This record gives sequence, structure tokens and C-alpha cells, in this order.
Amino acid sequence: MNLDDVTIPDSAACRSATEVAAAYCTPALFNHSVRSYLWAAGHAKLNGIDFDAELLYVAALLHDLGLVEEFDNAGLTFEVSGGHLAWVFGAAAGWPAQRREHVAAVIVAHMADSVDVTLDPESYLLEYATAVDISGRGADAVAPEFRDSVLEHHPRLGLPAEFLACFQAQAERKPHTSPAAALRSGMAARVAANPLDRA
Repeated sequence: MNLDDVTIPDSAACRSATEVAAAYCTPALFNHSVRSYLWAAGHAKLNGIDFDAELLYVAALLHDLGLVEEFDNAGLTFEVSGGHLAWVFGAAAGWPAQRREHVAAVIVAHMADSVDVTLDPESYLLEYATAVDISGRGADAVAPEFRDSVLEHHPRLGLPAEFLACFQAQAERKPHTSPAAALRSGMAARVAANPLDRA
């Protein structure tokens, strides 16, 4: 399996999500968002998981916008503010309310410890993929050929240091939120040990 085996959906909503993420994310954070979709879709393909590709792609591209200055909420944890942003994006894309609520829930759930794939495959896949890309949990199970092709086309560009700096800034200002909890649980050490940075 390599990068050519995973298709990025090409709908108007997906193209717009790409444009939004590219406009507001740093290059490292943008590549992280794209890789999150690719790890998720590759995992789904290998494990026979049916999922909504458009919805998952939009969620993956928008899931960290709550970390960037323009959308950083003063009180809410970043995944919740990102979920609200995705809801608004879905409304602009003409999505029905249920679909907007689902994409918001997927973004919120990506910070969960685990998600039941049978209840919500998109939330499960984004939680799985972001864990692979940030902390390396599950990265050793990614096929080397697929891993190498994804990293070649969407390099990490110093993501670990940048992402930790984002979480540290969030934790200092909002100690009740998920970035603070993640750092208290030893996230920095897990990020430093991510095998993707040794690939």
C-alpha cells in the first residue's frame, strides 16, 4: 500500500476546506491536517472500515483551527471551538444540520482517549490518525511503504516543536482544557518519541 491507494475526495466542500486550512494554518500544521486524513483513510482501507470520506476530510483539515490565533477562543478548549467553526463551515457548504453537527462532533472527539468505531467511524478514524501523527500511538503499525510515501509528499516540517508550543500556550491561558490535561499526562515525552520523526 502506498499513497496512490488512498484517494482524497474532490468535492466543493473538500476543496474549500483545503483552501481554509492553507490560509490559516502554518505549513507544518497544514501538512499535519492532510496527513491526519491520509493515516485515517489508509487505516480504514486496510481494516475494511466504511466511512464518509468528504466529512472525514473536512474534519481533518479543520480540526486544529482552534489553535490558530484567528480562531483561538478565550475560554473554550480548542477542539470545541474548532467544532463550532466546522459547524459554520458546513452551513456555508449547504450541509443539513445533522451533517454539520456530525462534523463538529468528529472534531471534538479527536481529543478523546478512544472512540468506538461501530458508533462513529469518522470520529474513531480522526482520533486514531491524530494520535499517530502527534504522539506516535499506533505509528509502528503503519505499513512502511505507505508511511514513507505520505511523509515524502507531506513532510513534518518541525511539527513536534510547533505543536507542543501551541499546546503549552493553550495550557497556560486555559488550564482547564484538553491541551493542559495532555501535557500533564506526559504528552511532551510521547511527542518526542514519535517514530514518524525517525522514519
